[in-house]
Amino acid sequence: MAAAADNGDSNPITGEPSVWIFGYGSLCWYPGFEYDKCITGYIRGYVRRFWQGNTTHRGTKEKPGRVATLIEDNNGITWGCAFRVTGSLALDYLRQRECTLGGYATDYIKFYPRVASEHSGLSGEAFLALVYVATPKNDHWIGEEPMVETARQIAECTGPSGHNVEYLIRLALFMREELPGAPDEYLFELEGLVRRFVAETNTAICSLLGSAPRRIRRDSHEEIRRHVSFEYTSRVPEKKLRCLNI
Repeated sequence: MAAAADNGDSNPITGEPSVWIFGYGSLCWYPGFEYDKCITGYIRGYVRRFWQGNTTHRGTKEKPGRVATLIEDNNGITWGCAFRVTGSLALDYLRQRECTLGGYATDYIKFYPRVASEHSGLSGEAFLALVYVATPKNDHWIGEEPMVETARQIAECTGPSGHNVEYLIRLALFMREELPGAPDEYLFELEGLVRRFVAETNTAICSLLGSAPRRIRRDSHEEIRRHVSFEYTSRVPEKKLRCLNI
């Protein structure tokens, strides 16, 4: 639990060390682990791109799916959500899901909560969060390709965890429902292309989504959902901190 110690956070009830985990892909709508709190927010200096291949969840070795990773961009902001977890169960689960099966490495990065609240212990100041990032060093790396090719692969690929379309569509739904007004031109343009390709096959999108995931209660300290304001996107981004590779 070195990550939790570095973060200086602890569970207010048990007193055990806690760590925040930043999700920007499927973790946003399907974490798969127990957590104490979930809040929305963003990181600076990165953009979300579907440049990572996937053969264990949303594709196969013969036809790899496409999933999200983070790419450094001085002017980039990536929105998502952070989960506070206590103990090692969640980290062990994610090490298998993201690192062993997905090819991701780990990193620490500053996370900025969208909504501050004294009652919840969230001051609005940035804090360290653990994040899973794919790099060109892993075997599943796809890298930059024409967006139309990425969209076509997503529209055609499926794997043990379900159709690749579900991964993209549910992420786009998360952005619209939980972060109304937050910009992500790449994500929404990719979604539009995928919807077009699926429509050309006379397939209903809903038939590719599988069972609805469990409802996640995010930003429980916010009484009324507010649109993302311009103040977030106008801030100067910061560089990443350091790599852990756990």
